[in-house]
Amino acid sequence: MELILWRHAEAEAGEPDLDRVLTAKGHKQAARMAEWLDAALPNSCRILASPAARAVQTAEALDRKFKVLPELAPGTSVATILAAANWPDSRDPVLLVGHQPTLGQIAARLISGTEQDWSIRKANVWWIVQRERGDEPDSGNGGDNIYLRAVMTPELVRK
Repeated sequence: MELILWRHAEAEAGEPDLDRVLTAKGHKQAARMAEWLDAALPNSCRILASPAARAVQTAEALDRKFKVLPELAPGTSVATILAAANWPDSRDPVLLVGHQPTLGQIAARLISGTEQDWSIRKANVWWIVQRERGDEPDSGNGGDNIYLRAVMTPELVRK
C-alpha cells in the first residue's frame, strides 16, 4: 500500500480552528505541491481530507475529486486515521490531507515502528510505501517492509 501524507498549507491564525483558511502564501504552497502530486499520483489514488477549511483548500488545489472525512479532523488519533485510510489493506494509494501532530505521528509509527512526535512542515508531502511480502528483504522495521519513497516541499517544486 502507498500512503501519502500531505500537511495543509500555511493558514491564518484565529478561532474557531476548523474555520481557519489559507494565507496567500498557503495558496501558493498548495498549488506548487498540487502540481507535483498531480504528476506523481496514479489516477486510482483515493484522496481524503480533514474537514478543516485549510485542509479542504489545500486538497482543492489538486483539482481532483476528494472526500472530506471527520476522522481526519485536528486531534484525531493515529489509529482512527489509519483505519479511515484502510492501512495497510487498501489496494489503491491513499492521499491524506491533514494536520500536525498526527501526520508526524503516523509517519513515525509506520517508518520507525515507534510512537514519536515527528514534524511534518506545512504543505510538505511524505510518501510512505509498504512493499508486498516477498518483494524485497525485510527493511528492519519489524517485518512490515515499509519505506519512505519521497519527502517533498513546495520550495523544491520547479516553478
